Amino acid sequence: MNRIDATFARQRAAGRTVLIPYVTAGDPSLAATDEILDALTRAGADVIEVGVPFSDPMADGPVIQRASERALAQHVGLHHVLDLVARFRKRNATTPIVLMGYANPVEAMGATAFAERARTAGVDGVIIVDYPPEEAAAFAALLRERDIAPIFLIAPTTPAERMAKVAELGSGYVYYVSLKGVTGAGHLDPDAVAAKLREIREHVALPVGVGFGIRDAASAQAIARHADAVVIGSRIIAEIETGAPADAAVRAGAWLTTIRRALDTMAVKPTAAGARESIT
Repeated sequence: MNRIDATFARQRAAGRTVLIPYVTAGDPSLAATDEILDALTRAGADVIEVGVPFSDPMADGPVIQRASERALAQHVGLHHVLDLVARFRKRNATTPIVLMGYANPVEAMGATAFAERARTAGVDGVIIVDYPPEEAAAFAALLRERDIAPIFLIAPTTPAERMAKVAELGSGYVYYVSLKGVTGAGHLDPDAVAAKLREIREHVALPVGVGFGIRDAASAQAIARHADAVVIGSRIIAEIETGAPADAAVRAGAWLTTIRRALDTMAVKPTAAGARESIT
């Protein structure tokens, strides 16, 4: 069983929400990212999304764009990210790692070479922001052949036909982008998220993680009442970039601990079709 599937099954059985932090590889340095991954795991991360730095991150807001710029200034590329995962996997055999990025670095390496290197490194899932499911069948097959989950984004505007394609090709979980626009932008509306998740679950049986706009314990709890997982990126990057690089892991881990504690104060139980219901 893929580590992602095992993690969601374990947390579902325990009535806990899966916590998925995002960090950009190489920010503030590759050595610091090693420490940050370990700190996030100790803080209660269930899955970690690792961003591949890219020069034109069209879906990312200014916070994550700055993280990519800092990493690229140190010439961090896709092969460095895969090496980072391989190092992490030697220290941690259980926490799933999902790579998140854009098509260009993957295509520069070659899709088959990337999939093989990702398998060897210990990657569990891949999100390519600019690979729509209608154009990703061959790439998804390369990943699934290596027990790597192809994970797709669903937005507030995603039509039913695209959701059906996500259900056909995807595995692991789906990432619901809860706001229109880029990462870190807008106002989170839990009621609107809940309504969209009900629609998603009519088409997709996979667990649903919700990201964009989760900034604190209260917003994480509000989303956890409906989602299988909460995904937090910009807020963690903000912790990393505020203060000395040497202490970045400490700051990131300390902040994530507050979210883990907030989620764990909520008793939840699975309901029909994978929806979640607070019982506190």
